[in-house]
Amino acid sequence: MPSGEDDLIARYFKPLATDPGALGLVDDAAVLAASGDDLVLTTDAIVEGVHYLPGDPPEAIARKVLRVNLSDLAAKGATPAGFLLTLALRNADESFLAPFAQALGEDAAQFGCPLLGGDTVSTPGPMMISVTAFGRVPPGRMVRRNTLRAGDRIVVSGTIGDAALGLDLLQGAAATVSDEHRAFLIDRYRVPQPRLALAYAVRDHAGAAMDISDGLAGDLAKMCAASGVTAILDATAVPLSAAARAMIADSPATLARVLGGGDDYELLCGVAAGKLDEFLAATQQTHVKVSVIGTAAAGTAPPRWLDAECRDISLSALSYSHF
Repeated sequence: MPSGEDDLIARYFKPLATDPGALGLVDDAAVLAASGDDLVLTTDAIVEGVHYLPGDPPEAIARKVLRVNLSDLAAKGATPAGFLLTLALRNADESFLAPFAQALGEDAAQFGCPLLGGDTVSTPGPMMISVTAFGRVPPGRMVRRNTLRAGDRIVVSGTIGDAALGLDLLQGAAATVSDEHRAFLIDRYRVPQPRLALAYAVRDHAGAAMDISDGLAGDLAKMCAASGVTAILDATAVPLSAAARAMIADSPATLARVLGGGDDYELLCGVAAGKLDEFLAATQQTHVKVSVIGTAAAGTAPPRWLDAECRDISLSALSYSHF
């Protein structure tokens, strides 16, 4: 006789398991078809009250948990192959599971990343959702974060700081912001935009890359430390949305939050000066904006952030940290 867990899986998630290797979710494992490519594996979990707010829509939660993993694949120059899903639920609430599964299925189809399997468990604590995503790259072509070299240009995609500002607004931050800007910033927090369109440009032209999950300043510092270099950054070159610019104009101290806040899920790349034009040309075909914000340099000092007058900007909090 099927258990409640079996019924839950069959009702909400079996329709998402369209890849033959998922075996209809009736087995304890899946088969990911072999190819000549290297497999790229990444995993991220989101926890209620930590990575999303209890009142966030189920659709947004589903999109976020898959997209943060797809962002990692994009930064490695990989194309999606599939994912595993683990759900720790307080109860089998249809009002949550139905829209969650529908949105998850829509994103899985949109990004070509089918559900392969997973697990469901009950928990008395906060809800936790984890995705392990698989991607493919040609042999030996995965782009690493510890290969930034002195002289490389530092490039970022999209706009920076929107998600952190959106979270601040959801948590009641006092700020003068229009309804349009408020809605934009909150959406940027709830629904990341994985830059999979840039994966080929990253793989073909970038020397180093990672996605920005914990904050631009902190993640850049991690890349520099892993690579044994430092960097000099022009804070005025950091790409900002109109909404972020308006909040900074109202309160200049907001700039530090923009540079150090998490949940951007944009790409941070190091590109050799001689390959920069090719990289920029490749990104133009994707219609995803990229911006050059600085240069890697020899040395092991922390990266320097400079203002419009080339004065150092002091950042007390470089990034989000769980511990």
